Amino acid sequence: MLAISLMRMGAKGKPFYRLVVKEKRSKRDGKYLENVGTYNPMTNPAEVDLKHERIQYWISVGAQPTETVASLIKHNPEQTVEQKAAAVQAKADKSEADKKRRIEEAAAKREAARLEAEKAEADKREAERAEKAEKAEAEKAEAAEAEAAEVEASAETSEAETVEASAETTETAEVAEPTEIAETTETVEAAAEETAPAETAEVQDAPAETAENKTEEPA
Repeated sequence: MLAISLMRMGAKGKPFYRLVVKEKRSKRDGKYLENVGTYNPMTNPAEVDLKHERIQYWISVGAQPTETVASLIKHNPEQTVEQKAAAVQAKADKSEADKKRRIEEAAAKREAARLEAEKAEADKREAERAEKAEKAEAEKAEAAEAEAAEVEASAETSEAETVEASAETTETAEVAEPTEIAETTETVEAAAEETAPAETAEVQDAPAETAENKTEEPA
């Protein structure tokens, strides 16, 4: 039984196929009866060149195309030279449009990535600015608390010094008062002592004056 199938001809990683007519039970790469077309999937779009007259002849004599070959025949019908050129141009245009679309998509992705990076950088700068502002506010609050504590400590120290000074003044006054009293007493006693001899002398002079008076009375 005859079959129309693909025979791989390309190098490793670069496949290229022939459409051949051969015995269905023959080896994959064995002898074939006729080459009725080529298929190159490595191009964009893929190149398919079919000899439709010969393919139809072999189908008419009982050759059975494989599923892949049947698909190639279906999607690549027989065309005139003009139709084939138009189809090739349409495929080229489609390929160019696809290429342009891929380029635009890649550019859009790059732009999106750039905007995302800029946004991330802006968010980072904003976070750093907020952190610095928060740190500055915390330092300011800490400085204010320290200043308030210093003022409070200074006030307490001043109050303590005032109380201590008042206590010292009171103590000095208490000590000075007995001393002044003693000095006053000593002054009074000294005055009394100075006055006492004079009074004694007057008393002593008094009898003499009395005697004189008595003497004068008889006369």
